[in-house]
Amino acid sequence: MKKEKSLAITYYTKQSVICPICKKPFPREELLSGGGRLIAGGLTDELRRTYEPSSKYGTVYPLIYSVAVCSNCNTAMLWNDMTSFNDSKTADILLDTAPERIETVKNIFPHYDFKRDRTLLEGCAGYYLALLCYEKMPAQYSPTIKKAQICLRLAWMCDDMNKLYPDKNYDFIRDSFYKKALFLYQEALNLEMEHRENITNISSFGPDLDKNYGYDGVIYLSCLLEYKYGQQKDINARLKKLETCKHSIARIFGLGKSSKAKPGPLLEHSRALYDNLTAVLKDAQNIDFSESSDDFEINQEDLSNLDSFSSDTNDLSLDNLSLDDLPDFSMDDF
Repeated sequence: MKKEKSLAITYYTKQSVICPICKKPFPREELLSGGGRLIAGGLTDELRRTYEPSSKYGTVYPLIYSVAVCSNCNTAMLWNDMTSFNDSKTADILLDTAPERIETVKNIFPHYDFKRDRTLLEGCAGYYLALLCYEKMPAQYSPTIKKAQICLRLAWMCDDMNKLYPDKNYDFIRDSFYKKALFLYQEALNLEMEHRENITNISSFGPDLDKNYGYDGVIYLSCLLEYKYGQQKDINARLKKLETCKHSIARIFGLGKSSKAKPGPLLEHSRALYDNLTAVLKDAQNIDFSESSDDFEINQEDLSNLDSFSSDTNDLSLDNLSLDDLPDFSMDDF
């Protein structure tokens, strides 16, 4: 059914995109600008830009259009990678694993359809497809930092899904993606420091679309996610990790000193995080932090609370979800 032009929020580019994996064309849907479609709201502590619903257009989700998804083979990547991808070996792997990837995503985001205008459901499915695709990509594509950004955005969108469908367990899936984002952001920093994977091979660190907070933003998010979603079982280990985060925030952002070079919102949120970390650590002064380090090394046991993921950190599926945890949709829900 054709959309009324006056209420359109997206358009399709005149030229189709040729999928580098299956070599078939697929349409590119873009968000229209202006006309009151996007009413910017505040910035969360996770550096997500919020938007107020429009009385004319309703709620718009800009993030759902920033991942390219081939409607034929369901290969998904960030747009810059999709339009410049040139790796025949990886292409063969992605094509061979497409059926398994599609089945995995449909278990969590059923009834998605990339032959129709995107909804929040297609947005979530597209990002999850991209997450699984980047798992197959070599280090030259900087997959770890991209997977971190994708997981964080997935957590945001699953929170949006939970508001629309509060009885479908998307809050549980949201928290799983937050925890995975924590691991991946810290792993990306580790790989960068070890010169095993270049963290800068990404068009924008985001984490959202409105502003690029750069490498400093990555360090901030690593510390923030540790504070909010880090493991809670080993309290001594947690407090040592938070002490490391506190030193990292203070060192990177020069808290207590003038820092005109740092983006205002990032500096403000960093100060708030520093204060929160200080308060937590002040309540635990009997803990010895003498052996804490200033790096972001993360151990396998830090992943023990990722109930929705397997213990293998390279396994990004949600296979460990029970049937009771999986969303139960019918086509009538859409």
